[in-house]
This record gives sequence, C-alpha cells and structure tokens, in this order.
Amino acid sequence: MSERREIDGVSGTETTGHEWDGIKELDTPMPRWWLGIFYATIVWAAGYWVVMPAWPTLSGYTHGLLDHSQRDEVMANVRALQTARAAKERALTKASLAQIQSDPDLLQFAMAEGRTAFGDNCVPCHGSGGQGAHGYPNLNDDAWLWGGKLEDIQHTITVGVRSTSPDTRQSEMPAFGRDGILKPEQVDDLTEFVVHLSQRPADGAAVRRATKLFADNCAQCHGALGAGDRKVGAPNLTDNDWLYGSSREDIHDQIWNGHGGVMPTWQGRLTPETIKSLAVYVHSLGGGE
Repeated sequence: MSERREIDGVSGTETTGHEWDGIKELDTPMPRWWLGIFYATIVWAAGYWVVMPAWPTLSGYTHGLLDHSQRDEVMANVRALQTARAAKERALTKASLAQIQSDPDLLQFAMAEGRTAFGDNCVPCHGSGGQGAHGYPNLNDDAWLWGGKLEDIQHTITVGVRSTSPDTRQSEMPAFGRDGILKPEQVDDLTEFVVHLSQRPADGAAVRRATKLFADNCAQCHGALGAGDRKVGAPNLTDNDWLYGSSREDIHDQIWNGHGGVMPTWQGRLTPETIKSLAVYVHSLGGGE
C-alpha cells in the first residue's frame, strides 16, 4: 500500500515529503510543452550523431552519413579564392614595387591585400591605423629607423628587426646604466644632453659635462650631431619622434636599460606577393618616402 503524501493547504498540490526549516517541497509536474521540447532535443541530438561528424575515435572521428566537414569547406573556399586571385598574384610576382604603384588596377589589388594582411598580422603592435604605441613605431610619420622607401619597408617586413632571420636588421642600444658602462651621474648628464639635442631647455652644466661622454659612447651610432644613422637603425635624437617616450624619465630609462624591440620576420609566414602588398599598404599610410 503506497504512502499517501501530504497535500499543501494553499496550492492543493502534493508534497514530496522533503522539508527544510519548515519549508515543504511541492511535487509540481513539469509543463507538458516543456517536456515535449526536452524530449525533442534528445531525439534531435541522437539524429545529429548519426548524420553529422560527432564522436571522437582512437584514430579520428565518426564522419556521419553526410560526411560534412567545415574544414574541407573552408579549404575549398580558400582554393576558390586563390584561383580567382591567381592572375593578380602572378602580376604582383612579376611587377616591381614602382610598377605596382604606377598601375592603378594592380595598385588597388595590392592595397586590398595589404590592408587585410596588416589587419591580420600587424595591428596588435602598430594599431589599426598604424599609429603605433609606446615601444612600437608609428607608421604614419616620416621617422624611419631603417628607411621609409618602398624597398626599405619591404626588406624590413621580410627579414624583421632583431628577429630569427639570418639576414635580420640588427642594432643594439647598450644598457649604459644597468650594465655599469657609465656611472649614474653620467647617465643623468647624458639625459640632459639628449634633451638639449631635441632643442628643449636643459641643464647647461650637465650638457657641457656630457659632451665628451656623447662623443665617446653615442656618436658612433647616432652621429656627432645626434641626427641618427639608418644604416645601423640608430634614431635621430634631434627631432620630436620618440619610440620609448620623450620625457626626461623616458630618456633616462632608455639610456640606463637600452630597450630594443623585435620586429618579426614575415618571410616564410607570408608569401612574397603578400609582403609586396603589405609594403605598398604601409607606404600609403602617410609616412612612406
């Protein structure tokens, strides 16, 4: 004989017999429409397992009756795109950078491809508009450490800077303070000297003391007047373009620690045609020479 459950006096519904802190649980059934949808999803899932790829196996996965593969679909789309662009890609291969710029149709194609490549690979460091950030070069100005001509930009993209390519552009700013090359007070004087080079008010006594320091330690790369040298990637210290900041604190930090960022080599990651297109696009941002 089954035990009769208590009926709730307010709702008229049976209770489950569970009670906690004076609160009794009602045995309210789920709505029929909700149960119907729930069971339908179970049937749908079982059908999906049979029709579509679903279950992993030791050597792969179940392909299902339709043998559908999103990866194959994507690869087919990529192949179709490559086929549609093949003629333009061949034209890019044969054309020089100057010829690309002089051919409106080819230039339009290169710009579109370069814009896409820039968004996929360069935006995280250089920004969506190429404006750069602290430690990442601004591609919109005309301050180029390694040159801003089309060929220079193409070469930098290809081999990178301080990267893994055997032909990478290589330069090094010594850590004059951290490595004990100069004394702290000498770094302070050099900071004032660099501030002076950029035509800003500086401590005259410190500038005079640092004149020989600069000649002995910095002029070999930056030049006697601090105008820089693109052959070794040494920045111009007389302008208002600063990769790591222009304040005294920033300049002191750079002299003390000698920061040097890395530009990846894109050779092998991007096709030569894409690198050409990327060079054309970067050149068009406003800072190209």
